[in-house]
Amino acid sequence: MESPIYKQTAELSSYISKILRDSFGKGPESVHVSLGKTFMIVYIRNFLTPTEKVLLNQKQDENVQQVRDLVMHTLIPEIKAYIKIVTGMEIREFYYDWGLHNKSAMFTGICSDSTGIDVPINEEFTGKAELIDEINKLSSESEKKPEEIYACQINHRSIMVIRNGILVRIEKQLIRQGMQEQLKLAKRTLEKGLLHNNNHFEGILKTQIIDIFVDWDFDLDKSVIVLVTNPTK
Repeated sequence: MESPIYKQTAELSSYISKILRDSFGKGPESVHVSLGKTFMIVYIRNFLTPTEKVLLNQKQDENVQQVRDLVMHTLIPEIKAYIKIVTGMEIREFYYDWGLHNKSAMFTGICSDSTGIDVPINEEFTGKAELIDEINKLSSESEKKPEEIYACQINHRSIMVIRNGILVRIEKQLIRQGMQEQLKLAKRTLEKGLLHNNNHFEGILKTQIIDIFVDWDFDLDKSVIVLVTNPTK
């Protein structure tokens, strides 16, 4: 007999696949949804339209990201509403990122404590302290050391790191001047470069890293990083 959680994640996977296909003209090969306590992670694979492929071949990565961001602004309220219908989770924070080089994507939802899912997460995974130290170093290179950092393992393939208090004064001023989109594009390029070029994560976690995603909520001065691993290696 299927568990309620399995049915919920399967329903969400099907819905997200359909809404992406309807919005972009081509859906992903797979959508994997993971739930744990107050968190939801959606890992999307092989998601790239023919038009986007042409643009990427012409080094137009930024244009692809800008168009996707515009579409996501309209989709996020629908996705959050559907998540509440299926799981009861009231998503108060929603993050997303594109791994264009891997044709992958990540959505992450964080809900209030009162509407969490009764699925345990691992807050004492292998290499946690060292991973936090490494993220602190990278954050100091790209912006500043976070005022607060939290890490957990949602399942055997997904590790989430939440950073609070990361924006420097010049970034806050750019946000006040309405330059959120430009700042996000710049931070994606800079910080994702540091994350992807880091050669310590696999040694720390004792596993292969398949994908790394990062997104920011400038209003909350907060960021979420998701590492997708291959536990068989």
